[in-house]
Amino acid sequence: MSDPKTLKAAVIQFQHQAGNKKYNLLIMERFIEKAAIEGVNILAFPEMCITGYWHVPKLDAAGVQALAEPADTGPSVALIRSLAVKHQMLIGAGFIERAADGRLYNAYAACMPDGSVHIHRKMHAFEHEAFSCGDSYTVFGTPWGVKVGILICWDNNLVENARATALLGADILLAPHQTGGTHSRSPHGMKPIPLALWQQRAERKEEITAAFKGPSGREWLMRWLPSRAHDNGMFILFSNGVGADDDEVRTGNAMILDPYGRIVDETWAAADAMVSADLDLSLIPMSTGRRWMAGRRPDLYHILTEYQGYERDAMTARFSEELPGIPKR
Repeated sequence: MSDPKTLKAAVIQFQHQAGNKKYNLLIMERFIEKAAIEGVNILAFPEMCITGYWHVPKLDAAGVQALAEPADTGPSVALIRSLAVKHQMLIGAGFIERAADGRLYNAYAACMPDGSVHIHRKMHAFEHEAFSCGDSYTVFGTPWGVKVGILICWDNNLVENARATALLGADILLAPHQTGGTHSRSPHGMKPIPLALWQQRAERKEEITAAFKGPSGREWLMRWLPSRAHDNGMFILFSNGVGADDDEVRTGNAMILDPYGRIVDETWAAADAMVSADLDLSLIPMSTGRRWMAGRRPDLYHILTEYQGYERDAMTARFSEELPGIPKR
């Protein structure tokens, strides 16, 4: 396939049902059909959208095992793979993977038009003690002459991960999330959005829109997400859950950002939605981030790979009530 100057991409936000794979896959199939009609090449669904998300921390180990599937033989990934082949589309979807060694991962499957599948395992998984953390980056070629990388939710919050993905050649970053409306321990981080507001969204449209665009939704994303695109010269496809997710409310905010960190298209609708855009691939080579990366001085960056003594595992870092205690040098 010849290298195109543009590529059509789309991102999804939808409200999954906890543990109801049949329902979630049905919603996904409908969006895939819609994307196919619109000529989409790359379609990104949210993190753990096949299984559901925030109910998982409340499950016992057996409950998590029951939701998990092998990436190569599981029926859910097999369905998405078949649709990727049918529509000659790259389709990314989040699920719980049961690896060959029995370990469980918060994983994301990028199903390719040729039937192959690339799996990214979340490197900073905190959703359940039964989850293991991935230990590698995921960047791969596509039929359209660009490389795609994947970082799941918290993976994106560490600048090193975005930079490493770019250094491995990623032109487009799939960034599936389940975020917004979380109870951050940071005083000026995200805060919960009342479930009642989501339940009454039809009659309180202005209020729910303000909440989704506010500091626990879009405003929070704008503090950091555009910089991941700008600093690394990558398009970012941000997909997210929306609506009630157990006792939290996800804010959607599905969006596509260009290599300058500009928003190409987005939504703050309090509803299931798809956002699509034509990616102008000619923006990548001379984007500010790509030009600055050419001036890197790796000899100065040894500290980035040295343990400092205050590092914590993902669950402790996410939930501990103690101060991080990062020492001053």
